[in-house]
Amino acid sequence: MSASSDLDTTAETPGDSGTPPPEKRASRKSSSLECYGSLYGSSPAMRELYEHIERVAATDATALIVGESGTGKELIARTIHERSARKDAPFVAVNCGAIPDNLIEAELFGHERGSFTGAVQGRAGYFEHANGGTLFLDEVTEMAPIRQVKLLRALETGTFFRVGGTDELQSDVRVIAATNRDPLVAVKENGLREDLMYRLAVFPLRAPPLREREGDRELLAQHFLDEMNAQENTSKVFSKRALDTLRTYSWPGNVREMKNAVYRAFILAEKTIEIEHPRLASRAKKAVTQGDAMSVWVGTPLADAQKQIILGTLKFCGGDKRRAAKALGVSLKTLYNRLGSYEDKEDTSASEE
Repeated sequence: MSASSDLDTTAETPGDSGTPPPEKRASRKSSSLECYGSLYGSSPAMRELYEHIERVAATDATALIVGESGTGKELIARTIHERSARKDAPFVAVNCGAIPDNLIEAELFGHERGSFTGAVQGRAGYFEHANGGTLFLDEVTEMAPIRQVKLLRALETGTFFRVGGTDELQSDVRVIAATNRDPLVAVKENGLREDLMYRLAVFPLRAPPLREREGDRELLAQHFLDEMNAQENTSKVFSKRALDTLRTYSWPGNVREMKNAVYRAFILAEKTIEIEHPRLASRAKKAVTQGDAMSVWVGTPLADAQKQIILGTLKFCGGDKRRAAKALGVSLKTLYNRLGSYEDKEDTSASEE
């Protein structure tokens, strides 16, 4: 299995572990965006995270990173590794949720030849590959409870057995785990062993969602745009409306969602980049009717809103066009014309299909 990768931000080569956090990374319009290891952000939430990373990186403590999808949990783990005494040793990232349950033990601890069907030769596991360095276990809560027992033993003793092996092996590994679930909820609902949770969370870290990173959204978007402009030798800029969208949208997919949105908009733009508000773009265009009231989504094109109101009123009036025209304040002829135009458009669309 290959190491997992995170698309949240662009990694930078960190300074020595003694370098005080964070430093400003120069950029044409994002000059106030601070860089700390592989992370970017100038908000109070990120500065607090930098301080916590600085403290735990100086130790060998096991850490558990909790955060939503797209918040850069692997980048946090890499930054801890790069600012620790283990920085010259391997950093091995493993997505536990992507490995089938019947293979995860062999992937973590290795296996001997013939230990199971398909094991034509012995193979070292991730614990051996990460010897002297850091092993990052992403989505650790997805691991089956029976597999968690052996992981707990390896964490507590520093020893393990390959699958099908009888020799006890040792590995000097610092483990950092991550989950997008609340660990206490995972214990109750997802089968995470409580003893493993406490063993992993010697030093818990929280990856802040983008909606809590005041001021970072525009700076990060500009940073991504600067990178794309430099790569493609262009000078594209955000429109005012795009900047408003970047600032006001909550970005539930966090930095990953934002970066992908900027990338798509960059490809489509000639010079000025427009980013449609994702919430408005994803909403259903149908109006919501409750009794004699109707709600039309903000951002619905005027012609569509007008059509929904006319058809909704006609339906409320039981199909009585004269009554509907009176309720709408238009003549019966106008109503017939509008309904006819809707039918014509539907017929045209059907013939094109």
